[in-house]
Amino acid sequence: MLLPNINDPQQLKSLSVPELNSLAEEIRTFLIEKLTATGGHLGSNLGVVELTLALHYCYDSPRDKMIYDVGHQAYVHKILTGRQDRFDTLRKKDGLCGFVKRSESEHDVWEAGHSSTSLSAAMGMAMARDLKGEDNKVIAVIGDGALTGGMAFEALNHIGHERRKLMVILNDNEMSIAPNVGAMHNYLSKIRSDRHYLRAKDEVEGLLRRIPAIGGKLAKTAEKLKDSLKYMMVPGVLFEELGFTYLGPVDGHDIEKMIDTFHQADNVHGPVLVHVLTTKGKGYKPAETDFYKSHAISPYKIESGQSLKAVDKPPMYTEVFGEALIELGREDKRLIAVTPAMPGGSGLFPFAKEFPDRMIDVGIAEQHAATLCAALAMEGMKPVYAVYSTFMQRAYDQILHDICRHNANVMFAIDRAGFVGADGETHQGVYDIAFMRHIPNMVIMMPKDENELRHMMKTALEYNDGPIAYRYPRIDGTGVALDKEMHTIPIGSWERLRTGDDYAVLACGPMVQVAEEAAELLKREGIQVGVVNARFQKPLDNSMLLELANAGTSMIVMEEASEAGSLGSAVLEFFASQEIYDARVHLMGVPDIFIEHGSVKEQRQQTGLTVEALCARVKAMKALSKYTYKTTSTS
Repeated sequence: MLLPNINDPQQLKSLSVPELNSLAEEIRTFLIEKLTATGGHLGSNLGVVELTLALHYCYDSPRDKMIYDVGHQAYVHKILTGRQDRFDTLRKKDGLCGFVKRSESEHDVWEAGHSSTSLSAAMGMAMARDLKGEDNKVIAVIGDGALTGGMAFEALNHIGHERRKLMVILNDNEMSIAPNVGAMHNYLSKIRSDRHYLRAKDEVEGLLRRIPAIGGKLAKTAEKLKDSLKYMMVPGVLFEELGFTYLGPVDGHDIEKMIDTFHQADNVHGPVLVHVLTTKGKGYKPAETDFYKSHAISPYKIESGQSLKAVDKPPMYTEVFGEALIELGREDKRLIAVTPAMPGGSGLFPFAKEFPDRMIDVGIAEQHAATLCAALAMEGMKPVYAVYSTFMQRAYDQILHDICRHNANVMFAIDRAGFVGADGETHQGVYDIAFMRHIPNMVIMMPKDENELRHMMKTALEYNDGPIAYRYPRIDGTGVALDKEMHTIPIGSWERLRTGDDYAVLACGPMVQVAEEAAELLKREGIQVGVVNARFQKPLDNSMLLELANAGTSMIVMEEASEAGSLGSAVLEFFASQEIYDARVHLMGVPDIFIEHGSVKEQRQQTGLTVEALCARVKAMKALSKYTYKTTSTS
């Protein structure tokens, strides 16, 4: 066994290629076994075992900068850089992060969670290196999916223009090597990157240009001939035109070939793109045959790859959304689902199966998706922009400029709203209320349970006065019965679920259930607390707020969202606008820090969004109330 003795990537340099291949198999076994307990991104990591080994064999981390796009495929990198003994803590509170994390290791030089950022980061590090007069290597590893992101193309354009020395590895796990042209590709890659060929090419062109009268023309003819051959034979012509030297495609599971290719790349002056073909889920049949399920998998049975999730649980909000969308799609042929590369995660596969022409996956292109939805709406369609809260951040300008400014009838289905558990700080869905609430024309709502979600979806479809969003969490539903018929909810209306004496909790989403449980516990102690389902975050139920304020009710706004700028802020702004300065409003939300990975339960405990914390807050308010007094003014 080689793996137990590997604690530093420098140790790889003493291994032979056969030993590296053996180590690759040990790493695959390690990943398959460990992730049965922790879950995580299995398929993508099984696909990059040999690639990561070859990188660490050829380069000197952390001096040489290895940047992993998204970072979810960096488990092998973590194993090789001294963290294999902590893999039992993967994605758990205070344990290893499921993405690259700078605070974990000096080898983690760039952290992300969202895609398509690696090339910009690589360019920044290459520029800094050159400005400091250093000579380290900079390598960005990006997948073919992430390359669809517009930010990646912006960076490619800049890198090609600057011509700085760096390497981009395109990890392509969708294509396979074509045997009939593979040999030619490998041959062209080798001769075009070999330092002797490059020097000879320059010398020949220089010689031709020195021939009197016709030298320049001959050189141009040679250049045209070279370009013609390139267009006919080299698959990476797009990257060549952008200013890169293209190498590949190369088998991403052949360590020796990758080592040779990386050495060739080192001989090139300027940016190089190495096209590596890998198989997602390599070495584990369940992962190879089901790319989607193995991408981000929960704990599973090692024999079958089947999830260990408990049976007979209520459906997740995402499932309820997907089923309701089909019902609404049958009723209204104008309804179109649009998603930026999340048809599975957003629960849209069933909709796509029934309405293939009305399901649009634009790839990792959140900005494009938003503007596309605006134009669809302007032409009389009813687009549903299905997107995770964390990824919707990337389309802020388009939401403001192209959707809300035009008051387009776009529906936002915002999944993963609130805490997301093991995916951690890069994926928390706690900011969307704050960054959408201040945009004119926007309506925002969140259901207390899965049945109300269905009615909100109907409300959104029937709403024709501009953009409207319904947001829902990444958790199982509450198990309530689903009404057979969906109906609309009056815009801006809240729901009083429980009356109280001097206190009321204004809660939205999952916090409604927390508030009800706390109110029941407090009732046993003789404290009557009202509970309001503040299901609209914009517009507010102004009448109910005035009623509560006039009654002298102490209000607690409880939300699984950023305390700054979300529902609590909206309530305070309302009372300020009404010049009601004696309204008693307390906020319970997500504080001004990034919440790291762990379970949703642990994240709520960390931020004080629990039944116990709410009970304690009410009791503290009650204890203080005996010391408060009112002053009367005399004239």
